[in-house]
Amino acid sequence: MDKLSELQKLRLDFKPVLPSILKSPFSSIKPKAGKPTSSISDAAKLKEIFKYNFGKPVVTFAKGKNPSLNKKILKVGVVLSGGQAAGGHNVIAGLFDGLKKANKNNKLIGFLGGPSGIIDGKMVEITEKFIAGYRNTGGFDIIQSGRTKIETPEQFEKSKRTILSNKIDALVIVGGDDSNTNGAMLAEYFAAQKAPVQVIGVPKTIDGDLKNDMVETSFGFDTATKIYSELVGNICRDVNSARKYWHFIRLMGRSASHITLEVAFQTQPNIALIGEEVLERKMTLSQVVDTIVETILERADEGKNFGVCLVPEGLIEFIPEIKELIKKLNDLLATHEQQLRAIEQIHAKKDYVYKILEPRLAELMKSLPAAIENQLILDRDPHGNVMVSQIETEKLLVEMVEKKLRDMKKEGAFKGKFASITHFFGYEGRCGFPTNFDANYCYALGYNAVLLIANGMTGYMSSVRGLTKAPAQWIAGGVPLTMMMNIERRKGEDKPVIQKALVELDGKPFKAWSAMRKKLALEDNYLFPGPIQYYGPASVVDATTKTLRYERTAKE
Repeated sequence: MDKLSELQKLRLDFKPVLPSILKSPFSSIKPKAGKPTSSISDAAKLKEIFKYNFGKPVVTFAKGKNPSLNKKILKVGVVLSGGQAAGGHNVIAGLFDGLKKANKNNKLIGFLGGPSGIIDGKMVEITEKFIAGYRNTGGFDIIQSGRTKIETPEQFEKSKRTILSNKIDALVIVGGDDSNTNGAMLAEYFAAQKAPVQVIGVPKTIDGDLKNDMVETSFGFDTATKIYSELVGNICRDVNSARKYWHFIRLMGRSASHITLEVAFQTQPNIALIGEEVLERKMTLSQVVDTIVETILERADEGKNFGVCLVPEGLIEFIPEIKELIKKLNDLLATHEQQLRAIEQIHAKKDYVYKILEPRLAELMKSLPAAIENQLILDRDPHGNVMVSQIETEKLLVEMVEKKLRDMKKEGAFKGKFASITHFFGYEGRCGFPTNFDANYCYALGYNAVLLIANGMTGYMSSVRGLTKAPAQWIAGGVPLTMMMNIERRKGEDKPVIQKALVELDGKPFKAWSAMRKKLALEDNYLFPGPIQYYGPASVVDATTKTLRYERTAKE
């Protein structure tokens, strides 16, 4: 039986391209520090929390003699934290190759199963033979991932014990905003404990909500959106062929609508709901349904009883009245956690929640389908928040659209037909073979992290930017984790967190979509991106996302 597919065999031979500066000997690369930084907001509170790491400068690597570069033998640990994203294996490959370039005796240790591997001391040494079969492949299966959060004093102490007893000099945390926030807390803890351990973060999330001027995109976003775009494009072609169904497609993206916006650019559907716009316009659930119905009616008038509607998975949380309900539930269910655990029957749990909610919010909750009510109460993530990703928003919208159209039909206001099919594209996009962009980007992020460690830095995120240019022209450096932070409510308490980057309604990407969507609503200008290409013209195989191109063109 073959252990590798033909494509996997070929991808193992792909050679990622590094930024030119990282190809130089480490002793001829010097970090250039900018001015001291602050945070996005809440600077006074964050400075108090991060006494050792707040205010550090942004760092850029450039050519220059670096005789003080730490030449001691390094032992570096790496952990994959949170959901999978294409390219994680190349981050580890970049770390490994960078460490071996610095000193052949350096070692890379992988913690197994996510952050719990640090707490429990489960690890494996990553060798050339071990990593050879994982280069340029998708998934996190090399050391697996996990969602454990290191947050209690006991967990911090166990983590320190594991790292110090194994003589690990630095820890690289590959994760999203929550994981890297955890990394910042670990960096601060080690500094306060006078433990000689550095912590470096790597930006990972397919949702695309971990970004700023120094971190232009998180890895995995490029691959995931291209995978989803292929699937949506296939559906668009089917829609245009059969011409009898409306397809409602929910896409990954709980806290931001970046994936939906990018897939909309790639496929040009009839409707793409953007959660941030819904929030800005303070739309009710009924108003969201009305906007969908309006397009259905207009198309039906032209004899087009078909179409495609994209829905971000977190849409329901962007609706102000639902957002308020969820926020209140997050606080109340954390406060009343023990009481709710003691109640076994779901109807009794709901009755209890109705009593502790404000009357108007209780009535809103009662108006939702029973399945949605149950999810709001029962399904909680590790941080105690509603698992919005589990709410089947596309089915909720279809149910409400169908009801409205039935009522309109009785009144003679709708003479068309409406038949729907729903989809959710989520896990399909997390572990695909990384695009050439993600393969290059991830390798550079890992390799760059080694330079940050070798220069004694901690509390930083690996930053590679200038990403719309060829990889050789990318700029390498580091950004302080605290620079991206603010204070938010988590489990009823104020917590420091890296702020999520939402779709900016005054940004170039959204404005571009806004300018074209009215025409796309009525016409059938679907695009069919097809599968990811790994070989061929650079304009196809190395193309970045349209979102990134819009954003960087506006800023460069």
